[in-house]
This record gives sequence, C-alpha cells and structure tokens, in this order.
Amino acid sequence: MAALELRPYQQEADEALDKFLAEHPVGNPIICAPTGSGKSILLATHIQKRMAATTNRYRCLIVTHVKELIEQNFKELQSLWNWAPAGIYSAGLKRKQAGFPITFCGIQSVHDKAHRFLIPDEILVDECHLIPRNSNTMYRRFINDLKGRNPDLRVIGFTATHYRLDSGLLTEGDDRVFTDVAFEIPVRRLIDEGWLARPVSKKPHTEYDLTGVHTRGGEFVAGELEAAMDQEQLTSSALEEILEYGKTRKSWLLFCSGVKHAHHVRDALIRRGIAAACVTGDTPGEERNRIIQDFKAGTIQALTNCDVLTTGFNAPGVDLLVMLRPTKSTGLYVQIIGRGMRNVWPPGFNSNIATVEERLAAIAASVKPNFLCLDFSGNIAYHGPIDRVDPKRPRGKGGGIAPVKVCPKCDSIIFAGFHTCPDCGYIWPVKPKHAPRAAALSILSDGENATDRPLDGWIRVRDVFYSRAQKDASKPPTLRCTYTVEGGKTVYKWIAVESPNEYAQMRVKIWFTQHGIAEAEIPRTVMEALRMINQFKKPRRILVKPEGQYSTVLGYQF
Repeated sequence: MAALELRPYQQEADEALDKFLAEHPVGNPIICAPTGSGKSILLATHIQKRMAATTNRYRCLIVTHVKELIEQNFKELQSLWNWAPAGIYSAGLKRKQAGFPITFCGIQSVHDKAHRFLIPDEILVDECHLIPRNSNTMYRRFINDLKGRNPDLRVIGFTATHYRLDSGLLTEGDDRVFTDVAFEIPVRRLIDEGWLARPVSKKPHTEYDLTGVHTRGGEFVAGELEAAMDQEQLTSSALEEILEYGKTRKSWLLFCSGVKHAHHVRDALIRRGIAAACVTGDTPGEERNRIIQDFKAGTIQALTNCDVLTTGFNAPGVDLLVMLRPTKSTGLYVQIIGRGMRNVWPPGFNSNIATVEERLAAIAASVKPNFLCLDFSGNIAYHGPIDRVDPKRPRGKGGGIAPVKVCPKCDSIIFAGFHTCPDCGYIWPVKPKHAPRAAALSILSDGENATDRPLDGWIRVRDVFYSRAQKDASKPPTLRCTYTVEGGKTVYKWIAVESPNEYAQMRVKIWFTQHGIAEAEIPRTVMEALRMINQFKKPRRILVKPEGQYSTVLGYQF
C-alpha cells in the first residue's frame, strides 16, 4: 500500500472520523467537505486504514448515484493501493463484481441485491445528501436489507452539504440515517488557504418575475418555473449580459430551469457565435460523454444543462457559472456553486507541499485566477453568500432572507455586513447612529481610542476566557468565549449550550468535540461547561470574518 500525503484539513477530517468511530460504538457520522476538497481521497484513506487495522478482514460497500463518481472513487483507491481487493458493481460501467471485500456500487444497480455481497462492516455513501427522507427508497431499502444481515452495520456519509436537497438536516428527524456530523470543513477556510478557487459574483440587470410560481415539497413547481424563466425576450437580455461579462472567460456552465429552457439557451448562444452544447436527463449516455469531454477540452465553450451537472461533475476549467435556475433548496444552490470551485494549477505545481502564499500566488497567475458567478435567479439573495449559507428548515423552522447587498461600483453581490467590497475595494460610508463624543475618537487610526475595523482571516490566539452570558431573561444563557488575539484585540463567540433547537445543538456538539470533549461528556448547561473549561483544548488560531462592525469566529486550528 502506498502512503498518501493528506492535506492538513484532510488529515483533520480523517482523524475526526477515526475518533468518532472509536468513541461511539453506535451512530452513523457524516464528513462534510466542500466540492473540490478531495472526498475521494478521504474515502480511500479510510478504507485502507480500516483494512490494515483488521488484517484484511474489513468489508465495505461504497455507494453513490452516478457512474463518474463510482469510477473516480475506485481509481483513487487504486492510486493509493494498487492491488486493493476491490471491484465495481455498476450497470453504467458494465461491471458487476459482487465478490470483493471492497465494492464500489451504483445505487440504481444494487438497491435490490443486498444478498449478493459479502456482509459489510460499513457502507460509505458519497453525496449522502441524496438519501431521501422517505424510508421507501432505493437507498433506505438497501441499507435496511444490509442491516438485516449485520445489525452492527455502520453508515458513513460524505457530502458537501449535510442537508437534503429538499432542505432539512440529514441528522434531523426520527427517520434519519445519520446521527452526527463528525467533521465539517468550512468552504471559506479552503478558499482563504488556496485550496479552492475564489468565487466572484455580479448582479445582472435582467430580472425575472416569479409571481404565480408556486412551491410544492419545498421547491418551485417545475412546469411553472420553466414557463416563467423560458421567455425569449428575457433569454436575449440575459445573454447580452453573459456575453459582456464572459468576454475574458473560457469555460461557461449554465444551469437552466427545464429541458426546453436549456435547449433554447443553447440555441441562442449558438446564434451569437458561441460554441455551445446542452445535456439533460434525456441526452443518450454516449452523446453526453462526448459533449462533456469536448467541454472539458475547450472545444465547446458554453454548456447548458437541466439538473444533471449538479453533483459528480468535475470540470476544473469552469470560470463562468450562470444561474438561470431559481431554487429554494440550499443544498442544490451549494452544489451548483461547487461546480466552479476547483482550481487549475500551473503545470508541475504541487499544491500539497506549497505554502498558503505560494498557492494563492499560483492561483493568481493561473488561467483561472477566480470564477465568475452570474445569478439571474435570486439564489444568492435567498440563500446567502456561499460561505454563510442559510439553510431553510422544513415545516417553518428558521429561514428567512439572507443579508446581502450589491456593490454600487462593480455590481458584486456580497455579505451585507462587509464594510469593504472584496472585489473592487469600494468602501461603504459609515452613518453613525449617534453623534460621536470627542473623548471616543483618536486623531490616528491606530490610536488608543480608534474605532477598529473588524478582523478578517486566521488570527493567532493569545488566551481564551469563558463566562456565562444572558442578554434576555426570556432566552437560555450561552457560553461566551472571549478570545484575546494578536494585537491585543478581542473576539467573542457564543455557544448556545442550552438551546432547544436541534440545529443549534448539532453546532454545540461539533464545537465541544472540536475542543476535545467526548460526546458522552458534552455539558447540558452553561454552568456544567464552566466547570469543564480546564479540559477544553486551546486553539492556536481562529478564523474570523467581519459581521457588521464586529468579527465572528468560523473555524479553529489547534
């Protein structure tokens, strides 16, 4: 077996999964990692380690829904372990090998064939957000059949979005398959550290009217949505903007609101001299493969699609992503944006051994220094910036319009709390709520009484203090974390230890496990937490981002 050098965040994820499985005899964890972060490598590493630890007695099935992912995951394991005892069971790949200890499967091919496989210890589900809530589905029947053969079966999920495409956390509900998020890698961390491409968004001027488009099952009614979006005049107006913004972009990926819409947009692009093609669920397999290969090779500049290139599609060269497809699904929105987030490294560049500065410099000098997202659908306003998405909750739990604003200078859509546009440097004028008092001001920006701008990025931590906080007696108290960071500044984080909200409790659980507390020992009250502070791991650095005039903590390094 070859030893694979994992990236730092991949090592953290791998260790977190090992720790969860060791400390929890039951429970099905999720590893949440953004598109382009290397989930295939995490799968291969986990399989290799488990096989070695059990002296080759480990048995597992790796299940997903598209043949491209099946083949990709299989090849990743082979690159790590050339003689791995692994097979493929997928009609799409024309291979049906059921006798291997490690089998990569397509759920459509195996959902009623659990009896054909060696009894597995684990099922690893790639793109696990596609497991529906309904118990009478291919995934659920397959898992239940295997549990009938092995009651101790563990199910491990890998996904960029730990919520279903129809909303709702994968760890919520009585019918859930997964119990915990063992590790989550923040997408902003991977962008800032140079592992993923930086998205840039512009607000188009073409506006679509969704009045009269109803919602069913948490999503827009497909026929009504296509009728609203597929209008020749609007398509023509949108394409004029796409052509203008796309002048310097080489690879365009467009998400449309229906099959006819996707074909109409393709035809309109061709009439304007753009080499364009279209793939939908109706496109024959061989033709679809040819089109995608031509798109990746650059023979086709623009590729339109309807609901087929959201997961399992790997085209690193995409540098213009167009949303002509409104969605109420936060998961689908994140998956769409993920299609542009892979980097294109210069020839010979090894990103794994480079420093952050070297990676960022290589990206800036590459053929894809960033990727542009044109949102004609209102998805960014509805779901929020990609690093601060606001998953809508089923049955009226939470949600709301995410806070974003449009830069008046360059039309970028950014988080409403940003004081400076990250794309063009425009600074919004500050309107004080009250007249400033002379004693509160300093003549120099770094003077003792100067108003500090919010911190941004990874900051070294000097010390941490914990205390009980409760602004409103009608609400539960929180654990306040006060971080003293380099430069003598202070950043706060509030942990909702006593919140009754399930999503809040999941975040609480993640925070405590990150800080070295076993799940069985996680405190239920703030006072219990304060008695345990000597057990908390102290972070070396924290990832902070502006939120209004303050900063919020998004990640930790220990």
